[in-house]
Parts: sequence; structure tokens; C-alpha cells
Amino acid sequence: MTPGSPQGTPLHLVFMGVSGSGKSTAATAVADQLGWELAEGDDFHPPENIAKMESGRPLTDEDRWGWLESLAAWTKERDERGTPTIISCSALRRSYREVLRRGGAGTFFVHMVGDKGLLLQRMSAREHFMPPTLLESQLDTLEPLAPDEPGMVVDVALSPARIAAVVVARLDLGGEALSPG
Repeated sequence: MTPGSPQGTPLHLVFMGVSGSGKSTAATAVADQLGWELAEGDDFHPPENIAKMESGRPLTDEDRWGWLESLAAWTKERDERGTPTIISCSALRRSYREVLRRGGAGTFFVHMVGDKGLLLQRMSAREHFMPPTLLESQLDTLEPLAPDEPGMVVDVALSPARIAAVVVARLDLGGEALSPG
């Protein structure tokens, strides 16, 4: 049995953290290693949310609920089939993570944390709808994982390959988890 996953249920990894933390890159590295289905949380945002962020305005809770529900529904579909998944999603507040946990009992959070300077550097060096000016609002919104939430913390300064190795080792996924279901 893996942490956060009741025996017999698929594991659903959520790579969470503020913008620039490398959620998508790390999630892709783990998905490539395990062969699990991956959902990029940004792809689930409605156009209104993207336009709002592009204009430099932070999302509100109201903006996020439908987006989070769609990610939970995506996970739930796979959970019902017995398919493990990986999602990249900011999941900044505990209440957001509670919505995501509705997708499956085996939801486990990988909180990507790092130095603000490194995060800003990464955000400035990429093409993305989220401007670096919104990092501060995300840091203000962030509620780190509580001790009773299934998850782990990973340093974003590690390479994607090292992050993948740390996650796979922490969850004791080994060779038997290399194929879905």
C-alpha cells in the first residue's frame, strides 16, 4: 500500500505549488517514468480565467471552483477505471485540495517549494499566460500542506529527473507500478 492510497485504489499524484515551481516539468518526468496518464491543469482553465491572468489580475476562489471541479471529474473517471493519474495544478489552498481529493481516495500531493528568486527567474524566462507580477498573490494565497494531508514536499531546485526519483522512491512505486492499473 502506498501513502495516501487505500489498498486496492489507484494513486493520483497532484504536483502542486505556485507558478514557476516546475509542477508541469516534474509531473511530466514522473509520468514518463511510470507511464501514467497526465493532465496539465492549465489546459482545464476556461478562457475567462486565462484572460484574467494574462491581464495581470489574480484569480479569485469563484474563478477557481469550476476549474478544480473539472480536474476532479477527470481524475474520478480514471479512478473508476482503476487507472492511476498525475495532474499538475497549483492547488494553493486546502479547500482547493479537498475538491481535487473528490477525484479519488488515492490522491497524494507533491508540493513543489523553492526560493522566490528562483521562481521569478523561471517565470521570466518562459512563455506563459501567468505573468511574474502574479507570483506574490500566489505566495499570499498558498496554504502549505497540513500534516493530516496526504503528500510530500519537494525542493524545486532539484533536477526533474531527481524529483521524479525522489517521488517514486517516497511512494515505493518500484517496477510493478510502471504500467497503469
